[in-house]
Amino acid sequence: MTDVSTVTGQPPLKRAIGPKLLLFFVIGDILGTGIYALTGSVAGVIGGALWVPFLLAFIVAFITAFSYLELVGKYPRAAGAALYTHKAFGINFLTFMVTFTVMASGVTSAATAAKAFGDTYLRQFIELPTWAVAAAFIAGLALINFRGVGESVKANVVLTIIELSGLLLIIGVGLYAVAGGAGEPSRLLEINTGETTAFVAITAATSLAFFAMVGFEDSVNMAEECRNPAKIFPRAMLLGMGVAAAIYVIIAVLSSMLVPADDLAAAKSSALFRVLEVGAPGFPLGLFAVIGLFAVVNSALINMLMASRLLYGMSNERILPPVLGRVHEGRRTPWVAIVFTSVIAIILVAAVDITALGGTTALLLLAVFTVVNIAVLVLRRRDPVEHAHFRAPSWTPYVGIVLCGFLATPLSGRPLQQFALAGILLLVGAGLWVINYFIVGKVDVDPEQLTKS
Repeated sequence: MTDVSTVTGQPPLKRAIGPKLLLFFVIGDILGTGIYALTGSVAGVIGGALWVPFLLAFIVAFITAFSYLELVGKYPRAAGAALYTHKAFGINFLTFMVTFTVMASGVTSAATAAKAFGDTYLRQFIELPTWAVAAAFIAGLALINFRGVGESVKANVVLTIIELSGLLLIIGVGLYAVAGGAGEPSRLLEINTGETTAFVAITAATSLAFFAMVGFEDSVNMAEECRNPAKIFPRAMLLGMGVAAAIYVIIAVLSSMLVPADDLAAAKSSALFRVLEVGAPGFPLGLFAVIGLFAVVNSALINMLMASRLLYGMSNERILPPVLGRVHEGRRTPWVAIVFTSVIAIILVAAVDITALGGTTALLLLAVFTVVNIAVLVLRRRDPVEHAHFRAPSWTPYVGIVLCGFLATPLSGRPLQQFALAGILLLVGAGLWVINYFIVGKVDVDPEQLTKS
């Protein structure tokens, strides 16, 4: 495979990430906004059996992770899903749309975090209009992004520990309360069918809960900065996902036992506050709010950094208009791409509720995961490599295609609003492709040069 430094003329990235730092990166990327912001929304769809969609979402993500592990072992590059798509199909438009979809998922994820920041955690200290706080939050992230502040893996360890402490606090309080006789175990089997069937209720809730399990796929973009990625990725990714999933399922079980589903749903992004209030009535909620602020800030900043760098990288490859690749001479940051992604995030914050944002993020990534699972099968036949690498069990890509594909369709019970929002974002992407095709000119895509910061 062509060395990236030879292709781009830039020095190679420093391989500074070992197995422990990679493990913390995976855990830290999964933990955060999903469980902090969407527990109440998932409860509103499924009812008391809150743990079921989180468990099923983990299973779907875990199966797809095998495909990512095989591909990152074969192609240890930073372009992730875009690289795998291009190698498997060689269709430039598809490569572009997959890359744009990943960017869009990052922006919607950051907008979700902004909503949670303004509507939930900051509100514990001061009452301000949610849309104004969220917009200022995005603008603040843009300024940090503009200054060139990158999240190092060591900083990620610290922030992950802070995020983890908040979730362990919920687990500790919940276990203490349940041990003391609080809680109602019968709620764990209650499914709110409403006007649908139990199957649709479960699949709809799983489609939403899947947002809490995304993030593992981001780690493959760190492959060029990992020492011996083919060796360390399987253990780090699977163990990290297992830890995150166990924490989420335990929290879902305890939340359902301690607080009725209707109360969790009414609380929306404040659902975990209700768990604390019931499990430990005298506990200072301000402390948990501070932890929550760290969690959503970290999640949003990582996603906005990723989104702006993706646009910058695509512009440098002439997949997008050159203006998006402009770099500020003083700060050396892609300021046009930063402004563009920030404006999209602010529009989403002002126009869409948090459930739709989280669900749309999951929808976009489920579509990408379906393509990646197909790419594994294609590349097994088309492009065997000589070096040793992880190989997914033969059945997992097929199951991943079916599960991810199904959850990305209206048959899963997903609200049509999410498809409309995803469609709008993809139309923007297609429009950018058309502009680039006719104005900039048709240029072949080399996704090995696309990087995801």
